Amino acid sequence: MQSSQQQKPANNSALDYLIIYIKGIAMGAADIVPGVSGGTIALIAGIYTRLISAISRADLKILKIWKNGGLINGFIDVWKYMDATFLLVLAAGIGTSVITLAGFISHMLKNQPLIIWSLFFGLMLATVLILFKEIKDWNIKRILLFIAGLLIAIGISLAPNVTGTPSLPYLFFAGSIAICAMILPGVSGSFILVLLGAYNAVLTAVHQMQLSVLATVFTGMICGLLAFSKLLKWLLSRFYQATLALLTGFIAGSLLKVYPWQVDGQYFLPQNYPDGAHLVTALILMMIGAGLVFIISHLGKNQQ
Repeated sequence: MQSSQQQKPANNSALDYLIIYIKGIAMGAADIVPGVSGGTIALIAGIYTRLISAISRADLKILKIWKNGGLINGFIDVWKYMDATFLLVLAAGIGTSVITLAGFISHMLKNQPLIIWSLFFGLMLATVLILFKEIKDWNIKRILLFIAGLLIAIGISLAPNVTGTPSLPYLFFAGSIAICAMILPGVSGSFILVLLGAYNAVLTAVHQMQLSVLATVFTGMICGLLAFSKLLKWLLSRFYQATLALLTGFIAGSLLKVYPWQVDGQYFLPQNYPDGAHLVTALILMMIGAGLVFIISHLGKNQQ
């Protein structure tokens, strides 16, 4: 995975971009669920390093490239330099998912949480197993990084939520923090919004098209994304295996947040769950989630 993910983007066919669009839909669906990260989908789909690399290129260098190439050719050079077609297709998939699935997933989380949590628990558990195989030559440093990621994710999962009505400046701050989490596998951007007390405000803004709120959160996300992506690109290019161990720990620790048998932060053994264990249903959904991960991972390897 390391060498193939770090290569320069190739010229993609229409089919490749269709697959990227589908991966974007999967990322968007994951980001809607508090506790699940779209970055996890990007990692197992084989597009994570390409995504981080493309985002990190949005800097002042594009002005120099544009100036050197002239108005039309310079724009084309900038477009290629930023891998903009890839970003645009992926963003279209994410946007499609958020617009079409936000209401449904929100309804399911309120009325059938066991179904959603079971599906994503299986998805994230399978992701951990896949990533374990990608980490070569486990040593003390990588084990400690894995444990650090595990403990950080558990701490985030158990942190109390902020309450109250968020202001626009606060939503800007929440957006900048949440987007950093969204591109970190295992750390859920939507869950960060929950912790910061901004999740309901953002979800309501999406449903009701409150443009001032959406513009504020989006601006905060852009600022946070540009700053954080450069750090991630540097880590992935120089310490890929160590970074992967840390990210795998994040995902493993986040399993606590998507544990199916929970109610308002209280965790139960299946037989003690207030609505009944529904063990067969939960296990089937976990297997479906795991199966989706293996399919996405297979598609990612084939595309590489």
